[in-house]
Amino acid sequence: MGTLLESIHSPADLKRLSLAQMAELAEEIREFLIQTLSKTGGHLGPNLGVVELTLALHAVFNTPEDKLLFDVSHQAYSHKILTGRLDRMETIRQPGGLNGFMLRTESDHDCYGAGHAGTALSAALGMAVARDLAGGKENVIAVAGDAAFTNGISFEALNNIAEQTKRMIVVLNDNEWSIDRNVGAIASYFHRIVTNERYNKLHDSAHRIVEKLGGKTAIEVVRRAEEAAKSMLWPSILFEEFGLQYFGPIDGHNLPLLIETFKFLKTAERPVLLHVLTQKGRGFQPALDKQKKFHGLGPYNPETGMTEPAGLPTYSEVFGNTLVDLARKDERIVAITAAMPNGTGLDLFRPHHPKRYFDVGIAEEHAVVFAAGMATRGFRPVCAIYSTFLQRAFDPIVHDVCLQNLPVLFCMDRAGLSGDDGPTHHGLFDISYLRGIPGIVLMSPKDEDELADMMKTAFDLPGPSAIRYPRGVVVGVTRKTEPQVLPLGKAEVLKDGSDVAILGLGPMISMAQELAGRLEHDGYSAAVINPRFVKPLDIEMLELYSRRVAAFVTFEDHARMGGFGSAVIEALQEIGSPVPVVRIGWPDKFIEHGKVDALRVRHGLTVDNALAQVLPLLVRRQRSTLVAG
Repeated sequence: MGTLLESIHSPADLKRLSLAQMAELAEEIREFLIQTLSKTGGHLGPNLGVVELTLALHAVFNTPEDKLLFDVSHQAYSHKILTGRLDRMETIRQPGGLNGFMLRTESDHDCYGAGHAGTALSAALGMAVARDLAGGKENVIAVAGDAAFTNGISFEALNNIAEQTKRMIVVLNDNEWSIDRNVGAIASYFHRIVTNERYNKLHDSAHRIVEKLGGKTAIEVVRRAEEAAKSMLWPSILFEEFGLQYFGPIDGHNLPLLIETFKFLKTAERPVLLHVLTQKGRGFQPALDKQKKFHGLGPYNPETGMTEPAGLPTYSEVFGNTLVDLARKDERIVAITAAMPNGTGLDLFRPHHPKRYFDVGIAEEHAVVFAAGMATRGFRPVCAIYSTFLQRAFDPIVHDVCLQNLPVLFCMDRAGLSGDDGPTHHGLFDISYLRGIPGIVLMSPKDEDELADMMKTAFDLPGPSAIRYPRGVVVGVTRKTEPQVLPLGKAEVLKDGSDVAILGLGPMISMAQELAGRLEHDGYSAAVINPRFVKPLDIEMLELYSRRVAAFVTFEDHARMGGFGSAVIEALQEIGSPVPVVRIGWPDKFIEHGKVDALRVRHGLTVDNALAQVLPLLVRRQRSTLVAG
């Protein structure tokens, strides 16, 4: 750890440094992040790109009095370092350690928690309006990446900012690494004009300035770098139309320039937007070479950037490769992702079927309605979206897909606990928000072979369907050559029994099998059932076992409230069965980040907990009457 970095315990310490020392501190922070995250994993690339930007913000503004928001907030590691959490950075994303995103309960400097894109501008506007109503003087600054502006919420906020407050700063952090060098000369010239103290007096002639740049002067530039000129001119016109005074683009790694600009913008009496150009992964060549990989990753070699091979493929990869094969045989299949081709496995689909691959940006609602439109024309759209992000599209799922009974397939990656990413990314609510919608078929595979079968089954259905599957590597079973269509709503009885029926949803089948083994060791006969379908449930199976067993046990990687176990209880009540159900799932609270196995133990998702609850329901049975099914 560098000597300057060791001296920073709060933003006040930063303010005492000279510009030269701040530049040195930036390099120390980068090296610290590279070394620390090599052990813990995390969002390395985005954080390396905003070091100078974060230093400049804290040098000019005063948190926690001033409110600093980061959209998504996965790029807030430098912010954490500068606000007194340096000594805990080695615990980031570790059990009991710092969260990988901003968290209000973690620090007063984290004024707003986030983990999904598109929220910063709306939240900042809410804070600015609240300040205005209360007669406050604090500054409100929202930092949002260029990808966040593909999200509709950002534009909903832009539509309201100028009418609802006079003081708010938006920083557009543009970290597209392949920006043409020719942008710099025009950007510097434009910046010198708009940051001049006399600019406010010249604002009425701003359109003439843009016109001048966009006229004869720009014609020659366009011939040499058309995209560069557009990237400078068009954002200013767009944001000015929304009522925000536009500044930039400027170099997001030029500390003196950033500090000078923020001091100027601090005095603005109308909402402003500063467009800064940053380099994602700056200072670490492997992160520059492999942008996708180093956006967020596990531990790596800090010298080479190499990571340990996973061994088995992931569920995402099995999904992507299966979809490639199915699409070869069915030209109606199209794939849609909301800015997550790599995370969902659709990057494997794109090279094989480029005309049937669509990335709509961070726009989940649009993705679902877009899929609905394609489905009306005879196509079979697949929306591959993380469970936690599909929450954002709930209304289109109901209104546009299910109400019209359109054959859209939702493949929900990261269903269940997402471990190190924490509560913003856990997929613990998809069963509860989907199973109440009429007409949808909801499935969960026990392994990778069954995932392929469920995809095949979905394309055989006339209406909407969804498949939930976990993050991480597959079980490792041998897959069939060709996926098979599963009987709709039929569970798979893996083992019969007469005392207790244990249902393990999806990958939780392993816990069901372990519980059965322990119960049989104690002399009880346990059935093990792979439900396959959350909706429709296998009522025939439930009726059969309700006449034979003393209890049901359900295991699910989902919230208990409204989840699979709740569906079983409802079904048993409807058929008039009094047989009790022991539900093993996540409690009615937001689950913290940490290692999955440790969190399961902490919150009772264990075979021990299931055994403790079910044994009292079985002891009334006479051991002598027990028979195997």
